[in-house]
Amino acid sequence: MGVPSDEVVLIHKGKNDGEPSVITVNCPGKIGLGCDLCGVILEFGLRITKGDVSTDGIWCYFVLWVVPYPPSLTVRWASLKNRLLSVCPPCAVWYYLNQQSSCSTTSSTTSPVYLLKFCCLDRKDLLHDVTQVLWELELTIQRVKVMTTPDGRVWDLFFITDSMDLLHTKQRWDDICKHLHAVLGDSCITCDLELAGPQYQTQLGVSSLPVPPEVADELFSCELSDKETRSQALSPALSKLKKANVIIDNSLSPVHTLLQIHCVDQKGLFYDIMRTLKDCNIQIAYGRCSSNNKADRDVDLFIQHTDGNKIVDVDKQNTLCSRLKMEMLHPLRVIIANRGPDTELLVANPVELSGRGRPRVFYDVTLALKMLGICIFSAEIGRYSTSDRQWEVYRFLLDESCDFLLANSRAKLHIDIVDRVRRTLMGCGNGKLPRQSLEPVTKNFKGLYPLVFEIDWKCSSDLREI
Repeated sequence: MGVPSDEVVLIHKGKNDGEPSVITVNCPGKIGLGCDLCGVILEFGLRITKGDVSTDGIWCYFVLWVVPYPPSLTVRWASLKNRLLSVCPPCAVWYYLNQQSSCSTTSSTTSPVYLLKFCCLDRKDLLHDVTQVLWELELTIQRVKVMTTPDGRVWDLFFITDSMDLLHTKQRWDDICKHLHAVLGDSCITCDLELAGPQYQTQLGVSSLPVPPEVADELFSCELSDKETRSQALSPALSKLKKANVIIDNSLSPVHTLLQIHCVDQKGLFYDIMRTLKDCNIQIAYGRCSSNNKADRDVDLFIQHTDGNKIVDVDKQNTLCSRLKMEMLHPLRVIIANRGPDTELLVANPVELSGRGRPRVFYDVTLALKMLGICIFSAEIGRYSTSDRQWEVYRFLLDESCDFLLANSRAKLHIDIVDRVRRTLMGCGNGKLPRQSLEPVTKNFKGLYPLVFEIDWKCSSDLREI
């Protein structure tokens, strides 16, 4: 018994262009369900315009209004529904009757990791084009190792998982080969797929991607720098992201703690809030996120510890507020480092306690570099552990022969690249760089600048009655 699986997730597509589609999720609750749902929606290239969430402690009900970004994006609605279903707890009676005791022990089945390796002739924008194909095929990139040889060949190693769990079938592999050959054409020399062996386990080591100490100090620092001499310093247009207010109030409800957040909007804002609460073992009873203007967001969440108690300990309140501010203001770290005469771009984001990284980071970084006309000589993804958490680190060695790099001084180059990559990742502003910096590539990429990602999360229930 329970809710039929075809009624757990319902999607009503917008009738007209620009009209939001409505996603309804009705299922048993679990700690972090909101984070998991928002992560899937972010991965499919959708933005949330408004929403409603409520729970009675056992059952959850979500209504989310979403639109594709960019508007021309083709959304795979059937696949999205299946992915959303995969993160929802089972609806059988035995589950929700025993939810309190089982939610902490229930774990999702881990998809097997495969190694996709191919060799082809190098060309401009190759890495992003391949990443685009893998994303469209719903293949999640877990690790990457890309190398360019002196003779103009590229060796790519992609450690991937399949959201469809069909990589073991010949039909699925044939479909992947077909799409890859459509992008690579006659330049493809070899292409192979196999189950990942010990080499993948090595990649999962505590510090599988070594980072020099001086670079690690800047990359994993808790605060953004205001010094222009540091490559991670915010540009004036992005400096307003450092403003956020987080308040905890226990006076309005006898059983819930009210968490109020006021901050500037950015891409993945609600995902960052939800994943932080998930990692802190905090559950949400009711929630509302609304906008008071085009840029600011007001979030009201009624929360509890997983044991059903309010958050009354002052130290825990301060820790939660500080953690939320850090995750909202600084969810992604972007710096430029010098590896001898070469230019190296490093991007890092925190890994959830469940081991899952942030969706679409590799896709967005390669897109930003493609829009700037910058070639990638090598790339890799790995994990790095600090004293208190694990990070996913993306390392890109940039080709110094590109027009964009040749037309700029090294210091200005660092600022421009970091600013563009951060804008693309966080969806802040239109991402335009100074005209003289864009001159070498504007004729090829005119108008292809990131637009503002807007989140207008709005809850229709009256929380004042709680």
